[in-house]
Amino acid sequence: MADATIALASSCRLMDAPSRPSAHNFPSTKDGKVLRSQHMIDPLDVTAVAPYQSMPVSGPLITHHCAKSSALPVVEPNPDMTAEEREAAVDEVISKYMKKLSERTYHHLGYPYNLDFNYGPLEGLTKYSINNLGDPFIESNYGVHSREFEVGVLNWFARLWDINEDEYWGYITTCGTEGNLHGIYVGRENHPDGILYASCESHYSVFKAARMYRMPAEKISTLESGEINYDELRERLVANKGKPAVLNVNVGTTVKGAVDDLDRVLEILTEAGYEEKDFYIHCDGALFGMMMPFLNKDAPLVTFKKPIGSVSVSGHKFVGAPVPCGVVLTRFSYVMALSSDVEYLNSRDATIMGSRNGHAPIYLWYTLTLKGYDGMRRDVEKCMRNAFVLKNMLEKAGIRTMLNELSNTVVFERPKEEAFVRKWQLACEGDIAHVIVMPNIDIEKLEEFVQDYIQSRARSAILAAKQVASEARAIEEEVAGSQ
Repeated sequence: MADATIALASSCRLMDAPSRPSAHNFPSTKDGKVLRSQHMIDPLDVTAVAPYQSMPVSGPLITHHCAKSSALPVVEPNPDMTAEEREAAVDEVISKYMKKLSERTYHHLGYPYNLDFNYGPLEGLTKYSINNLGDPFIESNYGVHSREFEVGVLNWFARLWDINEDEYWGYITTCGTEGNLHGIYVGRENHPDGILYASCESHYSVFKAARMYRMPAEKISTLESGEINYDELRERLVANKGKPAVLNVNVGTTVKGAVDDLDRVLEILTEAGYEEKDFYIHCDGALFGMMMPFLNKDAPLVTFKKPIGSVSVSGHKFVGAPVPCGVVLTRFSYVMALSSDVEYLNSRDATIMGSRNGHAPIYLWYTLTLKGYDGMRRDVEKCMRNAFVLKNMLEKAGIRTMLNELSNTVVFERPKEEAFVRKWQLACEGDIAHVIVMPNIDIEKLEEFVQDYIQSRARSAILAAKQVASEARAIEEEVAGSQ
């Protein structure tokens, strides 16, 4: 029976990828106002899931559940309630919210966040407004900061990516996007007339940077694996010879987890006649940039021993943190092109943001200190091993999958049930979805997911069969009525 169910579910036709509306064709009210609610469509429409990150999202592709999840109003204190009663009412709201977070954390598979962390010993820090404004290497007049932790974390990453402490500059960012914005910003400032090159499967923030900085950009197609199309990259570089090149190299793409071969990109630059003074390479390592240095396999390592300009990673992804954060490192010689002194801060301005979260460096320092390089390596090995286990389980169930050799992102057929997608918080794009196997995901949870997915496919298959039968009965009735 189980084999029959799998075969039936596997025979279902995959949905067509949703069409993309024009970004300038939005409805408006009679008085010309454009309303957010008019840009949304039925949240139960399974074809209306917004593509995940590597494709820009606009208009009706975005779904929402306003009818099911209303905002929590901020209300004035009720004068008829005592202070204790008001606090109890607020505590009840927070308690319910924490239960929701617990359930949502358990059913979390589609996005690259390590939810296996415990910062209980650091809870006392929440009563301090810790702000690392300005340059992390120059103490400002604001004394409630965590620069000593921040620089310690930066030095840890400098050793990971092979650059001397005196030769790099960097800071703890709010997220991987800020790291990309800063890396490309440094590239643009060192090559004001440069052209940005990036694959079409790069994170959306890469081309956002091009728009923000008014940079001409070349969007390069990808291979089936998700890697950049190296032949097309060579053609574009040759065609634009004479203009500096600012390149984004992906160390794990958003959807397929593909790694662009840095060594091959460098070879192509040489073949196209570009010297080191003619290009700047930013490496977007949001998730996998933290993992690749710990792999035993041959991999195009990201290292400042090669002529790269900057590297960025997310801190809340593989390391894990209760707040979004990240790390960006560049060469000190490059950052000088954009830094300036700010008397008001008694510091130097070279970051994207002004005020910066001072708690985030402490979270990163805490985990990296407790785990060390060996602990991080064990986490990487576990993720890679379990990704292979998930791939095998899905294939045994008759579900088509893809797993790049240098990746913990398992890609498979997009589920038809929107409720199933939302339950497991899957990231979807077109006719594919993926699970990113992080340190907090064990084999038991993967097994539960696969069993649930098989049942979902069976339900979809039965509904499809019933629809065919219903249409056939309608035709029979029509034929009988005409006789």
